[in-house]
Amino acid sequence: MIPPVLAWVIFVVLLKNDAVIMDKPAMPYLIAIGINLVMLRFSARAYLDKTSTGIMLATFVCTLLIFILKVYR
Repeated sequence: MIPPVLAWVIFVVLLKNDAVIMDKPAMPYLIAIGINLVMLRFSARAYLDKTSTGIMLATFVCTLLIFILKVYR
């Protein structure tokens, strides 16, 4: 739950500054995926296999869900 909240905070802070990069509607999702991949890397290096699997599965499911909702809307 932390990466999406962190992505939202980053998006809101950058949006207040009218950053050019925030013109992209998928940017908060890409930020959250990037944060998840960083967390995945650190958990894999620490040999936390179940944690790594959970992060990877949650990232995949959320990305798939976002894609499906964007396509069928």
